[in-house]
Amino acid sequence: MAKKRSFRPKLRLRNIILFFFLALGFLHMTLRIQPNLFNAEEQKWNRVAHIRDSIKIQISELVFQNIFPTHIEIKIDDDKSRVAVEYTLNQEIQSFTDKLIRSYKPDYAAVVLMDAESGEILSLNSFTKHDDFKQNLALLATYPAASIFKIIPATAAIDKYKYDSDYKIAYNGSNHTLYRRNVMGDTNRWSRLLSLEDAFALSVNTVFAKLALNKLEPHDLEEYTRRFLFNQPILTDFPVEVSSATIPHEKSYLMAEVASGFNKINKLSPVQGAMIAASIANDGIMNLPYLVKSLKDEADKVVFQPERVELSRPLSPESAHELKKLMEATVLKGTSKKSFKTLVRNQKLMPMELGGKTGSLTGDNPKGKVDWFVGYAIKDNRKLAIAAITVNEQYWTVKAAFLAQEIFKKYFNYQAKVTGRVIPYAVKRN
Repeated sequence: MAKKRSFRPKLRLRNIILFFFLALGFLHMTLRIQPNLFNAEEQKWNRVAHIRDSIKIQISELVFQNIFPTHIEIKIDDDKSRVAVEYTLNQEIQSFTDKLIRSYKPDYAAVVLMDAESGEILSLNSFTKHDDFKQNLALLATYPAASIFKIIPATAAIDKYKYDSDYKIAYNGSNHTLYRRNVMGDTNRWSRLLSLEDAFALSVNTVFAKLALNKLEPHDLEEYTRRFLFNQPILTDFPVEVSSATIPHEKSYLMAEVASGFNKINKLSPVQGAMIAASIANDGIMNLPYLVKSLKDEADKVVFQPERVELSRPLSPESAHELKKLMEATVLKGTSKKSFKTLVRNQKLMPMELGGKTGSLTGDNPKGKVDWFVGYAIKDNRKLAIAAITVNEQYWTVKAAFLAQEIFKKYFNYQAKVTGRVIPYAVKRN
């Protein structure tokens, strides 16, 4: 007796095909009714980007001269009108920082303070003793990145190769030199071991040269400079010069110089320095900095209010946590220990997460000894990021790290005053 043939597989296939075409039909009808269903979000961000670009065109020339116009004419949704500009700047902190810098009279100085989570610029300061230098120093990218660039190989080692802060590296020589024989030579009986945390905190050039040559590849440095948005324009509502990084294509002494920051090739703007610190404070997320909080028409109606924009995720949250150990060590026992000692001992303001990186090198534009501090302060769910820079032609007047400490103190004292909170004391050391 012949077996009956089963039609179940064919029926199942027909049902799948029928469902597929019904779904396509439904999608087609949906798109006819709501053609912007899937690109509404894209259109929204394009609109915001367009308005921000228009704002930048209107205010750039004045902001570069340290002037913040209160009204501009701008086109929004095909309507051109005169609008009032509200800035993100905290006037209390902006004024305090201006007075603080002027009191020490460095030849040149700049500070950028930003909210690491929102991207709001809270203070944007520029100072010079020279009347013929009119540019806003906070917006320039003419300064050598110096040892701030050590953040790049440190992040690559931690984020990509999973080294931790206790990883030991053998080296020869002193902390702040970079002799070829110590970099390119092998270890010997005079070699010393130093942890990645201590090498970062003390800014030991040879350790970072060895780390790059022995554990990293040139493309690793290229990858992480790209992740931190070097060589890329910052498309925001105020003008910022592009920070630049050039990485050699092969392992060499030049690669060692680049990784340690012991070169004048790579340049950094204070704005981008603050962004780098913000991404570490913000668990690996780099948000777009912005200066304009809102635009209001003549009837006092808000016609534009920006939202947070995520630009990049240069490192994972776990790697950001590990990198914070390095940056905290800089403040507690490293190159900025003296500058931060009064804040660390402040019974009213602690506990507070503090971290940073210092850097110094002679620069050419403007000429003088460049001193950097890039770092963060986290307290009561507020995450601040800062970049401070001073340039002195002959004599030091103030360290950038000390400026950062004073600004953090002022900000959190101001917050406590505004909120009326009494802050308990406990020094945090992870």
